[in-house]
Amino acid sequence: MLLCAVEKGSLSAAARNLQIPVSTLTRSVNDLEELIGTKLLVRTTRKLTLTEPGAEYVSAARRILEQVDEQERHAAGEFIAPRGELVVTTPVQVARLRVLPVISQFLEFHPDIRIKLLQSDRNVDLVDARADVAVRIGRLRDSSMIATQVGSLRVVCVASPAFLKKHGTPQSPKDLHATPCVVFDSPYLSPWRFRGNAKGHTATLELVPRLLVSSPDAAADAAIESVGATMLLEHDVANAVKARQLTCILREFEVEPVPVHLVHVSRNMMALKVRRFIDFAVPKLREALSDLGQMDR
Repeated sequence: MLLCAVEKGSLSAAARNLQIPVSTLTRSVNDLEELIGTKLLVRTTRKLTLTEPGAEYVSAARRILEQVDEQERHAAGEFIAPRGELVVTTPVQVARLRVLPVISQFLEFHPDIRIKLLQSDRNVDLVDARADVAVRIGRLRDSSMIATQVGSLRVVCVASPAFLKKHGTPQSPKDLHATPCVVFDSPYLSPWRFRGNAKGHTATLELVPRLLVSSPDAAADAAIESVGATMLLEHDVANAVKARQLTCILREFEVEPVPVHLVHVSRNMMALKVRRFIDFAVPKLREALSDLGQMDR
């Protein structure tokens, strides 16, 4: 009950999820705090906050549940034959353009496996989401994960030919301050970054966007309609560049391509379904990402 309350953010939301009265849930949490002899939650009218002992308790409880879940799956035969539910988390656009075709092919070969695909442009914690595999864009910060690089993606600045004819082609990143821009609010694209003068140096550019959007498709479409220049990952604009609807600009200032990894949490025993998916997906994703290499060259 405590874990549900933490995940849902409030006792009332957790009670609805568990289909029990709020008073019952509150009493259970109070009893647990009394049993342990310390405060686990700080409750306000708007949210729950874990105390330091509460955070440690919840972390330990999750690890225990993970071990129990692993043993249950082992008993169910997931370590003998590839079966059961596989949870994959990935950025939205990567899922649509690269991961879904791989998943479709994988499911054809493994009729006893079900896949739950979690799509989010924010990095999902694998343990909290009880996910098996994640596709991550950008540098990895969590060294506890096992990661396999499947490719990389250029970060490109683009604009429509009509827009460039009207506003001129920027010759340096600083020129963008005087240029209407469409910004996709993304953890791996905000703020805009460019290669600096010094080797290995990266400069960031804080812009006041003419248009701020929450999806790469919207940014690409707005750029095609000459609303402004935009910065996206290459696979978001590959088709538009090939069709000459968009033109890559400031090429000499592009940062190094961002890596794309397939990651999973280290476990003593990995379910066979996870091993099979990783073995299948890694070469497929590498092939799909390598196809972008000649986008505008």
